[in-house]
Amino acid sequence: MRAGLSRFAFFLIVLSLILVPSRSAVSSLDFGSEWLKVAVVNIKKGQSPITIAINEMSKRKSPALVAFQSGTRLLGEEAAGLVARHPDKVYSQIRDLIGKPFGYAKSFLDSMYFPFDVVEDSRGSVSFRADDGGTVYTVEELLGMILGYAANLAEFHSKLPVKDLVISVPPYFGQAERRGLLQAAHLAGINVLSLINEPSGAALQYGIDKDFSNESRHVLFYDMGSSSTYAALMYFSSYPAKELGKTVTVNQFQVKDVRWNHELGGQNMELRLVEYFADEFNKQLGNGVDVRKHPKAMAKLKKQFKRTKEILSANKVAPISVESLYDDRDFRSTITREKFEELCADLWEKALLPVKQVLQNSGLKVDEIYALELIGGATRVPKLQATLQEFIGKRELDKHLDADEAIVLGSALCAANFSDGIRLNKKLGMVDGSPYGFMVELNGLDLVTDDSTRQLLVPRMTKLPSKMYRSIIHNKDFEVSLAYESGELLPPGVSSPDFAHYAVSGLSDASEKYSLRNLSSPIKASLHFSLSRKWVEVPRKNLIVDNSTSATPDVTAEASTTEESTEKPPIDSASSIKSNTSPEEQGSEDLVPEKKLKKRTFRVPLKITDKTSGPGNPLSKEYFAEAKGKLDALDKKDAERRRTAELKNDLESYIYATKEQLETSEEFSKISTSEERQSFIEKMDEVQQWLYTEGEDATATKFQERLNSLKAVGDPIFFRLKELTARPAAVEHARGYLHELKEIVKNWETNKSWIPRESIDEVLNDADKLKIWLEEKDNEQKQSDDNKTAFTADEVYRKILSLQDTVSSVNRIPKPKPKIEKPAKNETEKNSNDSSAESPRKDQSSKDMDGATEENAKGETKPEAEAQSEAQAHDEL
Repeated sequence: MRAGLSRFAFFLIVLSLILVPSRSAVSSLDFGSEWLKVAVVNIKKGQSPITIAINEMSKRKSPALVAFQSGTRLLGEEAAGLVARHPDKVYSQIRDLIGKPFGYAKSFLDSMYFPFDVVEDSRGSVSFRADDGGTVYTVEELLGMILGYAANLAEFHSKLPVKDLVISVPPYFGQAERRGLLQAAHLAGINVLSLINEPSGAALQYGIDKDFSNESRHVLFYDMGSSSTYAALMYFSSYPAKELGKTVTVNQFQVKDVRWNHELGGQNMELRLVEYFADEFNKQLGNGVDVRKHPKAMAKLKKQFKRTKEILSANKVAPISVESLYDDRDFRSTITREKFEELCADLWEKALLPVKQVLQNSGLKVDEIYALELIGGATRVPKLQATLQEFIGKRELDKHLDADEAIVLGSALCAANFSDGIRLNKKLGMVDGSPYGFMVELNGLDLVTDDSTRQLLVPRMTKLPSKMYRSIIHNKDFEVSLAYESGELLPPGVSSPDFAHYAVSGLSDASEKYSLRNLSSPIKASLHFSLSRKWVEVPRKNLIVDNSTSATPDVTAEASTTEESTEKPPIDSASSIKSNTSPEEQGSEDLVPEKKLKKRTFRVPLKITDKTSGPGNPLSKEYFAEAKGKLDALDKKDAERRRTAELKNDLESYIYATKEQLETSEEFSKISTSEERQSFIEKMDEVQQWLYTEGEDATATKFQERLNSLKAVGDPIFFRLKELTARPAAVEHARGYLHELKEIVKNWETNKSWIPRESIDEVLNDADKLKIWLEEKDNEQKQSDDNKTAFTADEVYRKILSLQDTVSSVNRIPKPKPKIEKPAKNETEKNSNDSSAESPRKDQSSKDMDGATEENAKGETKPEAEAQSEAQAHDEL
C-alpha cells in the first residue's frame, strides 16, 4: 500500500525576478482573523516586481468579512459598513472556525459577543443561517467567498487573471484547518500553489537583502496578531554550491522551533476595555440593565475600543465617545495608558511564554539570539514591547520588517518561485519544519497492538519535505489511523489526537488468490508516506501489495507454478581435452541440464476507503457541488449588482455634467438651436425624475437604455461642439503640411536627382487636389450654419495621412548603384599571352614523347614487368 502523509512546506525559494511572457499573474494572501492582505507578483515590464493590492477604498489591508442583507451579499469594506447596525448579519473570525467542533465554535463566538444564528451540521461543525432564515452556509463556503474577494483584488490590481495563490497560515493549523482551507479555495475556483507557515513567510522577507556568508545567526520572530501569538526560532546561514561550473554562496534559513498561544492576541486587550467600560455604562444606566445582552451596543463598544487601543499606542490618554450606545444614550469617558496596562496585567506574562518555550526547547540562551523581530499589529502596544525588551535584555527591539505586510510579501516570493511566468536567479534556501509530530497505527484481524503497529512516523520539527516508509507482514484487510504525536500539543478545538482513519481492503482477496502459488515469503504490505506542502492525506493511486514468489535451488516438484528454464552448463577449458575413459564411463559423467527457477513479484491494487468523521471531515461530493452552485450564483448576482450600480452612476453623472455644460457654455448656441437644446433638457429632466422614483430598483438593462436614449440626442450636439474647434485646427495643420511639402519637393529636385520626375509630379498633383478640396469645403462650411457639418476634422486628417504615405514612399526611393566597366586589353598584350600559353603545351608534348620512348625501351628488356603493370592498371579500373 502506498500512503502519503503531509503537504506543509517547501524547500527552496528564490528571488530577483526576471519576467517572461505569461497570460496570468500569481499572488499571495495573508489571511488573518480580522484582516487580509494581498500581494501580486507583477509580470508586466516597468512595474515593481511585488506590490500590495489595494482595495476599493484604496487601503492596503481589507476586512475579512462577509455579510448578507436583504438577499444581497457584501464583502470586505462593504460588509464592514454594516457591523455597528447589523452585527448579526456580518460574519467575522471565519478563519478561526474552520474544522472546529460545534461546541468549541459556539463557545468562542459567545465569548466574542457575536450574535450569529448558528446551527450544527451533519459533521458536527458549525454553520451559519443567513438573514433570509432559510439559507445555511458552512464555514468552507464563507471562507470561499472571502478568498474569491481576495482573488478579485489581485486581478483588479494586476489587470490580469489571477487563479494561482499562495496562502499563509498560522503554524498551529492542523490537518482539519488546512484541508478545509484548501476546499474553500477550490469552491472559489482558486488553485492553491502552496500553504506556507506564517513565520516562514516573514523569514523569507527578512533574509531577502542580507548576506550570511560571513556570519550565521539565530533570529527569533515574535508575532502577535488579533487572535493568536507565536514565537519562531530561525537559523540563518549559507552554504557553497556549484552554479555554471563556479562555486557560489547560497543563503538559507531553517525553522528550528515554533511555539504558540492561540488564545492570546490583540482582541484580548480590546475585550478587557470592553468589559471594563460596559460595567461603567451599566452603572450610569442603572435599573439593572446589562449592555452585554444587546448586540448592537456591544458591536459599537468593540469598534470604539479597537480604535482606543491604537490611540493608546501613541498617546498616554485616549478619549472615548460612543453615540446612541443604548436607548439613545451617548457614552463619554477617558482612559489612560497606565489604566489600560493595569487591566491587561496578566496578559503581559502570558505573552512571554512562547518565547520562553522556544528558548528552553532549543537550549539557547537569550544572549545567543541575534535579533528579535516583531510582526503583527498587536506588537505595537508599548507595554508588550517593554516586556519583551526587558526579557531579552536589549535597549531596542528589532523592527526591520513591516509588522503588517512582512508575511504577505515573503509569501509573494514563494508564489514567484511557483510561477510559470517568472524566472528567478538569486537563491534563498528555506527548510521548514513540521509543527506537529505524527503517529501511524494499524488495526485489523490477527494484528497485535505493539510497537510494530503503532509507531512514531514523523517527529516534531522534521525537515520538510520528507518521505517515510513502513511495511507490515499481513494477509488480511486492515485499517490505518493517523494521529498527532502528543496529546498535549494539539490544534485548537481538537480533543482527540486522531485526525484520519482509512480502511484498506482487497488484501484478504489477494491472499486467497495467491495462496496456491509457491510463495517463498509472506505477503508484505508497504506503506509510503510523504511530508510535503499542504496537508495530510493518503493518496488514492498506486496503492499496492507486494507478493513475492521465489524458488530456492533445491526446489522439488512443489514448485511447479514457478517459471522454469533449461540451460546447459558453461564449457570450461578442461572439457575440450579428450578423456581416456570408456564411452560408458563418459556417458555416466555427462552433466544433466540445470533447472533455474525465476522470482516473480505480484503487485495488487488495494481499495482505500476514507472513514474519517467529525468536524474535520471535508464536504461530501454532493454538498460540494451544491455549494459550488450557490457561490457561482452569488458571484453572478454580485457582478450584475456592480454593473447596475456603475450604469446608474454613469447615467446620473451624464445628466449632471450635460446640464452644467448647457448652462455655462456659450458655444452650444453656435452649434444647436434653442428648440433643440430645450428639447434635450426636457428629456434629461424626464430621465432624472424616473431615476429617483421608478428607477431606484431598476435593472442594469433599464439604466443602459435610458443612457443610450439621452446619448442619441446629445452625441450629435457634442460632436458638432467638438468640430467647432477641431475642424479649424485640422485645416490649419493641413495647410501647414502643404507648405512644408513645397520644401520637400525642392530638396528632391536639388539633392535627389535620381527620383523619377513622374513620381514627383504624382505627389504635386495629390497636393493640388487636397488644396482644392480644402478650399471648397472650407468655403462651404463658412457659408452654412454651424449646425450643419460640411466636412469633419477626421476627413482632413485621413487625406493628410494618405498624402504623407505617398511622400514617404517617394522619399524612400534608393539612389542607384554606379555601373563598373572592365577595361579592354590591347593587341600586344593579347599576342604575348597567347605565346606564353602555347609554350608550356609544347614542353609538355615533348615530355610525353620522351616518356613513351623510355617505356618502350624498358618494355623490350622486361616483358614480364610490362604485363604485370598492365594487370595492375586493369585492377585499379
